[in-house]
Amino acid sequence: MKGTEKIIEHIRSDAQAQADAILAQAEQQCVQIRADYDRKAREFYSEKIRAGVKDCEDKNESMDRIARMEARKGMLAVKQEMVSACFDRAREKIAELPEDVYVDFLAKLACGSSVTGDEQIVLNAADREKLGKKAVDEANALLKMSGRKAGLTLADESGEFSGGLVLKRGNIEDNCTVDLLIDLSRAEMSSKVAEVLFG
Repeated sequence: MKGTEKIIEHIRSDAQAQADAILAQAEQQCVQIRADYDRKAREFYSEKIRAGVKDCEDKNESMDRIARMEARKGMLAVKQEMVSACFDRAREKIAELPEDVYVDFLAKLACGSSVTGDEQIVLNAADREKLGKKAVDEANALLKMSGRKAGLTLADESGEFSGGLVLKRGNIEDNCTVDLLIDLSRAEMSSKVAEVLFG
């Protein structure tokens, strides 16, 4: 029996040694697997952080671009309003001209636009009543001085415009109203006005 016990004890001892070796190997593999997964987890975390930072930077850059674009649009709108206000003020300044200066302005418009020298001058109701005869007389005087026919007359009807005049011959009308003159000037002079305003 003692021999059998020794054999069993020997087998047990060998089995225990093999089990210990397997456990040690398994534990070493676990340590290696854990280290690999820790490394992969750190790499994944770093990658996600980098991607998140890049995404935030992209979004910030996009929002910054949009904000700058909106600011430029807002500034452009303000500049356009200011330029438009200058042309509106020009219209007001013409309306505020002293009577003799305004009559001279109307006469020069009529003389400069007259082709035949016998057109009718159409004014708005207020100008027609107050300045009509003076404007026609002065326009004819200017035509005479330039050696042209001077037969302009005041039209019986008045026009629906703020200032200036319409020169009429039959069905042909030459629009010299302040509104049209300012609109035409706006197209030509907006950039110059903006340059003066904003340098």
